Amino acid sequence: MATATSVVRSPKAPLSGKFTFADKKTTLPVHIPQFPPQRRRFTPLSASLHDSENNNGCNKNAQAVELEKLFDDAPYDDVSKDSPLHPRPLSSTQFSNSVSNGNRLRVAYQGVRGAYSEAAAEKAYPNCEAVPCDQFDSAFQAVEKWLVDRAVLPIENSLGGSIHRNYDLLLRHSLHIVGEVKLAVRHCLLANHGVKVEDLKRVLSHPQALSQCENTLTKLGLGREAVDDTALAAKYVAFRKLNDTGAIASSSAATIYGLNILAQDIQDDCDNITRFLMLAREPIIPGIERPFKTSIVFSLEEGPGVLFKALAVFALRQINLTKIESRPLRNQPLRASDDSNNGLNFNG
Repeated sequence: MATATSVVRSPKAPLSGKFTFADKKTTLPVHIPQFPPQRRRFTPLSASLHDSENNNGCNKNAQAVELEKLFDDAPYDDVSKDSPLHPRPLSSTQFSNSVSNGNRLRVAYQGVRGAYSEAAAEKAYPNCEAVPCDQFDSAFQAVEKWLVDRAVLPIENSLGGSIHRNYDLLLRHSLHIVGEVKLAVRHCLLANHGVKVEDLKRVLSHPQALSQCENTLTKLGLGREAVDDTALAAKYVAFRKLNDTGAIASSSAATIYGLNILAQDIQDDCDNITRFLMLAREPIIPGIERPFKTSIVFSLEEGPGVLFKALAVFALRQINLTKIESRPLRNQPLRASDDSNNGLNFNG
């Protein structure tokens, strides 16, 4: 881990912007605080995904994928001694207690086995016990409730941009950013054994994965259907034994769910990198031996040049800003103009 980050919140005002910068002068050794010797302990966990129609009251628009039926009988989701490799993802409402296995860190990620986030968790914390969660919210809560030790969640993709959901969750939860890891995303076209490319009529995957493979899918003339994550698409195709449907997912997902790789590296841009944040309950203590990144969240009063003045604080101190993100203030939403107001005039 070459860098580490931290979130600082203003106690006075609502949070509306997230600013990340690298301080080239600060170089202190990384120290990961140890957990208290008397911390709470838990028993092994078992949980299931939310019903797709009860998640925030909206349907996921993946009509072909009946997730609630899939998880009722899916052999990959049986949590027992006979299937330790396919635990059901944690959900916010169905947390069970868990125990860390000695010095082996339990690391939460969003998705099911074979997701790119699982690979990122294992890259960030080698030899960890990767724990799948059904939603980003669940991963945050799992760390806060001591069900896991860390969480590794995506925050930015080089092609798809920022993952705004996780920016918002950083503001709502009291976790600390203790590092980051970057993962090269290499998409594969997967199908059941015996199925050829010309047999396919549609593919399933996460919306970003579908968009990142747009040119390839257009050339193949395949329809697209979106699901919650890439590995879930592979899981569905395998469980349903579909002969006219493929999935875009990782080669790891193909191995886990017994699918055949019809094509590798089908993304339109080979420079497809996702940056993940490593989250913990306790912050790290910066040292002087290597550079660190620091994340700051603050809000501003409305007025001319306010943002410029805030950013000038960093420029005058030779601090390099590597990322800036603006999020709306929920207690000050935009309002539609009066019916009598035909709009504002702008010069230029």
